Amino acid sequence: MLPFTAVGCHHSGFPDTPAGYREFAYVSNSRANTVSVLDLVYMRPDHTLQVGIDPAGMAVNPVKNEVYVVNTGSANGSVSVIDAERNAVVATIGVHRQPYAISVDAAGKRAYVANAGSNSVSVIDLESRREIAVVGTGEKPGLARISNDMRTLVVTNFGSGSVSVFGVDAPPSEPSSGRRTMEQPLHLRAAFPGCPGATDAVILPDSSKAFVACSSGHQVMAINLAAAADSWAAKQNPSLTTDHLLALLDVGQTPVHLAMKPDGGEVFCSNFASDSVSEISTTTNEVGGTYTIGNKPVHGVVSADNSTLWVSNFGADSLSLYSIEDGKLETSIRTGSAPDALAFSADEHLLLVADAHSGDVSVIRTQAKQGPALFTILPAGAGPSAIVVKAISVKH
Repeated sequence: MLPFTAVGCHHSGFPDTPAGYREFAYVSNSRANTVSVLDLVYMRPDHTLQVGIDPAGMAVNPVKNEVYVVNTGSANGSVSVIDAERNAVVATIGVHRQPYAISVDAAGKRAYVANAGSNSVSVIDLESRREIAVVGTGEKPGLARISNDMRTLVVTNFGSGSVSVFGVDAPPSEPSSGRRTMEQPLHLRAAFPGCPGATDAVILPDSSKAFVACSSGHQVMAINLAAAADSWAAKQNPSLTTDHLLALLDVGQTPVHLAMKPDGGEVFCSNFASDSVSEISTTTNEVGGTYTIGNKPVHGVVSADNSTLWVSNFGADSLSLYSIEDGKLETSIRTGSAPDALAFSADEHLLLVADAHSGDVSVIRTQAKQGPALFTILPAGAGPSAIVVKAISVKH
C-alpha cells in the first residue's frame, strides 16, 4: 500500500479529504483475470490483483472493509475476497459453475451467489468464509438480490424466464460449543413464470416489492413481496402477507437494467434495443413514460437527491444525463469505448464508467463549474465488466 499522508485532495476544485481517509474503486477485468484498484483520492492506479478466471459481478461489504468478486470461469466457480485496507486477495471461496453476480446482506454477514451453470444459489457465511448452503433455482439464474430487511431473496432465472422468491431464515445464535450448526437458510416461497430472459432486479428500500427486467421481451415484472405476519402492513392488509404478481409493465425492447431512485419512488429501465429509458412508478406500478436517451443504453444510476439519472450508452461511447425533475435529457458526455457499468464515488463528486472495449475507466466530474465533464481516464484491464467503490478511514 502506498503511504497516505494527505490532509486534502491534490486536485483543484475537489472536496477536501481528512487525514486517514481512503477511497478506492475496484474494477473486475473479465478478460485479464484481474481486479484493478484505483485510488480516488490521488486519482491514480493503486494495485492490480490477480483473481480467478473471468471475474464478473462484485459487491462491497457494508460493515467490514471487504470487497467480493465472483470468478465465472474458474473451475466450479469461486468468490475472491479482497481486504480493502491492504488491497490484497485474502481468501477464495468455492461456489458452483458459472456464477455471475453476488449480493451481500445489510448486516455484512451473508452473501448470495447465483450459479448459472448449476441452476442454484450459494449461501456464503462471510465470517467463516465458506459456503453453508446451496439451493436449486430455475434455469440459468443470473442474479440473487437480498432485501434490506434480509427476509427475502429474489432470484432471476434467465434460462427459464422466471423469478424465484425465497424466504431467508436468520442465522442461528452461536452455540455454547462454539461450533455452528446450520439448517437450510432458504426456503422457496413462490415462483413466477412469464418473464422471458429475466435479468436485472431491484427491491424497494422497504422490502415490499421487487421489479424484474424481462430482457428477452419488452416488459418489467412487478411482484409484491410477502410482509411479515406480525408487521403493521400485514395487519392493515392481510393480502400483503403473500408473494404475488402485481403487473407486467410494457417498456421498450430488450430491457437490461433497472436503476432505482434512493427513495424508492421510481425505477428507470434501460431499453437496450429501443435506445430509450422507461420511467416506472413504484407506487402505482405503472409506466409513466418512455424517453429516447442514447444508442444502446445499458446501465443507469440515480443521484442521492433523487433528481438526476445517469445512463451509459454502450453503442455511442457516451454518458447521458437525464433530469428527473424536469423530465428531459440535459447533456451527453464522451467516454471511452463501450461504456457499461457505473458507480458513484462516496460523495458523488465523481461518476466512474467502466469502458468495456477500451479497457479503462472514465472519471466524470459531476459538479464541475461548467457542468458535468470528463476529468480523466484511468487504465483498467481487458474487458472491465463491473465496478464498485469502497471508502474507509484508517487510524494512525
